[in-house]
Amino acid sequence: MIRSELIAKIAEENPHLFQRDVEKIVNTIFEEIIEAMARGDRVELRGFGAFSVKKRDARTGRNPRTGTSVAVEEKHVPFFKTGKLLRDRLNGAEE
Repeated sequence: MIRSELIAKIAEENPHLFQRDVEKIVNTIFEEIIEAMARGDRVELRGFGAFSVKKRDARTGRNPRTGTSVAVEEKHVPFFKTGKLLRDRLNGAEE
């Protein structure tokens, strides 16, 4: 599902809301998650999962084409851990 499909689905299920308002709400939610993660905060959505940022230390890697050593800088990467409800639903467990 892409963002526009999510917006359309929410607007369809809530006919009292204008599509432009639903779009603004969805965009605000995503922006807040992004900003929290940029600050290094963890974002937890109960039952769904938690977004966090993991730090990867600098290391020496290898160029797969040439085999030469390459310095890889330290970086921060997004990480998502599924919540119990989502994990159970994906594995066929009933509520």
